[in-house]
Amino acid sequence: MFETVELGRKLSKEDYESGLSELRTGLLKAQVQLDAAGVSVVVLLDGPDGAGVTETANQLYEWLDARYLTSEAFAGTSDEERERPEFWRYFARLPRAGRISIFLRGWYARALEHAWSRRSTPAEFAYDLRRLAALEQTLTEGDTLIVKLWLHVSKRQQKQRLRALERSRETRFRVDERSWKQHADYRRFRSLAEQAVRETSTGSSPWTLIEAEDERYRNVTAAQKLLQELTRKLAEPRPERKPVPEAQIENPDTILDTLDFKARVDRAVYEKELPEYQARLSRLARKLARRKQSLILLFEGPDAAGKGGAIRRVIRALDARQYRIIPISAPNEEERAHHYLWRFWLQVPRHGRITISDRSWYGRVLVERVEGFATREEWMRAYAEINDFERELADGGVVLVKFWLHVSAEEQLKRFEEREREPWKQHKITAEDYRNRRRSNQYEAAASEMIARNSTEYAPFNMIAADDKRHARLEVLRTICEHLDAAL
Repeated sequence: MFETVELGRKLSKEDYESGLSELRTGLLKAQVQLDAAGVSVVVLLDGPDGAGVTETANQLYEWLDARYLTSEAFAGTSDEERERPEFWRYFARLPRAGRISIFLRGWYARALEHAWSRRSTPAEFAYDLRRLAALEQTLTEGDTLIVKLWLHVSKRQQKQRLRALERSRETRFRVDERSWKQHADYRRFRSLAEQAVRETSTGSSPWTLIEAEDERYRNVTAAQKLLQELTRKLAEPRPERKPVPEAQIENPDTILDTLDFKARVDRAVYEKELPEYQARLSRLARKLARRKQSLILLFEGPDAAGKGGAIRRVIRALDARQYRIIPISAPNEEERAHHYLWRFWLQVPRHGRITISDRSWYGRVLVERVEGFATREEWMRAYAEINDFERELADGGVVLVKFWLHVSAEEQLKRFEEREREPWKQHKITAEDYRNRRRSNQYEAAASEMIARNSTEYAPFNMIAADDKRHARLEVLRTICEHLDAAL
């Protein structure tokens, strides 16, 4: 594939200067239009050592308006990044709508480095490439433009560049033993790069190969390709969003009907087993840090299903310094300016920490689906996006325990009425709760499909009948302990 790159291409100083004004003007105009259109752009700038990745990024930064631009370098990993799944570092740096972010050696660098240094097998490298292609599909379907530029140099050119960098006091720090090892193993690194480019060039995010020997040609070609992609994206008709609320459903048969709502736990049994499960959970939670793992507890279910009460019994077993409770509500302005999974990636805990999520990313296939806040296309593709997300969590050492707590219609109404009577519970009941209750058939049908599509071997849903609070709380604690035992 790299043989098709025409080597030795140059751009004269006269041609460079004559076309520069028009190129820069076009880039600046496109940035303004991007901001108005609310499109985010990620520029992946990569290539072997000495190919001029840093210099090209610096030049693009000079030609673009810095108010709409960020740049991110991914050389090495920080302690904070090492203690989370790999994709956390990329999602944390995604640009908001209307902005461009240049990723220097972005999400391909780690996969290439591990394959080249033989820290991963060929099968693992192929798996990494499939993961990255899925990541790009998730982002592009969420209206992020991805522009992928690979700067290509021959082995001879790479050697000249590395020597030139070493000669300068200002740049010699950029050349190390690893750079020369990569040069000595040029053929193998190039073969791996060709595989990455070949297997991850898709219609929505193709790679562009740029001959990088001549600095002027390299920088102008990179800028022209960026402008071309921006222009193409801006010329596309903006999809007309027509979210439609779910139609009324009469008494759907769902998987939730299989729950035993008559399950009860005697008070004496509850008072004996509750502290036992809490003590067991406390011991297991302390092992998380030693095993360099983290825990996410996810609670979903209808209003008044007892999620809050279950969470309170869980946290009594934990060190307050170890956990964080996150109540999920409608996204704010900053969250709406990113992919819907962005805010959930930011909440992923570090090693040894626990995140307890009262509602979650499943809002995309529940409330957003039922109430018509998301289009059918958006919530339909979310099933696969969420499974990919949870697979990344599992691969990154996160123990994910998902609950659906469910109550019968009769028990829910009883709890609503109790909340209205008790002064200290009245803040829990609103007109919205009764409105949601009237749409319970739609919510149960959506939940049943969600449980079927998103119960995987690495992140199954645990359905719990919650008409009896004591039964539900013990089941939650028992299930968490079993998952942690299996993981640790």
